[in-house]
Amino acid sequence: MFILKRQDVEISSIQHPKRDQPMPVLHYQGQTFRLISVFKASQEEEARALWRELTDQRGKACVLLEEPDRFSVWGKIRLEQLGSDTGSHGKAGVFTQGSLLLLQAVYMDIEDFLGARQAALFEKDITEILRQKQLPQATTPEAVKYLLKQDPLDTHSLPAWQENHVIIFLQELHKLGKTYFGNANFAHPVVDRLQDMPDGERSLFISWLNQSPMSKLWQ
Repeated sequence: MFILKRQDVEISSIQHPKRDQPMPVLHYQGQTFRLISVFKASQEEEARALWRELTDQRGKACVLLEEPDRFSVWGKIRLEQLGSDTGSHGKAGVFTQGSLLLLQAVYMDIEDFLGARQAALFEKDITEILRQKQLPQATTPEAVKYLLKQDPLDTHSLPAWQENHVIIFLQELHKLGKTYFGNANFAHPVVDRLQDMPDGERSLFISWLNQSPMSKLWQ
């Protein structure tokens, strides 16, 4: 949508309505954008790839901000909706949130326990799997990188997955995690990483998980 310089915009911060922390926002021509991702000055190609993925593939209204020492991508929001976003995205959105938190937990565990090289290989492998399965908004390297880094609790940024997509995703994630760790033990502590979800949504996700085909995989 827009590629802008720092002098073109105004950046401030507001209190996040769901968390006890400030949230940076960018103002441009009467529109408000929230920070999605930050890149180093040397990562211009990655920044542009994410910006194009969001604008061209997902139809999002986004700003790519060019600064001397960094690039950043910002997504359009309406401030009056910010406080009521969570909880308005339906069951499929809750299932998607939970599954992306599990993805990020597995990725971080691989990086912590097996090293950065294995984490990079995992990212490459999960990208290929999602491309083969044709999951919506998850078939390119840029899209998968975004899924690994985004905040799943930001409902604006969720891919448009249905329940069947989430089931496929969790089955493939478990299979791949088992390959990297050598056994299925990794899956059990990972579920503890859902603590960031609001209580009601976490309960809904875990209840669904226990009744789904993945109940024996993710416990």
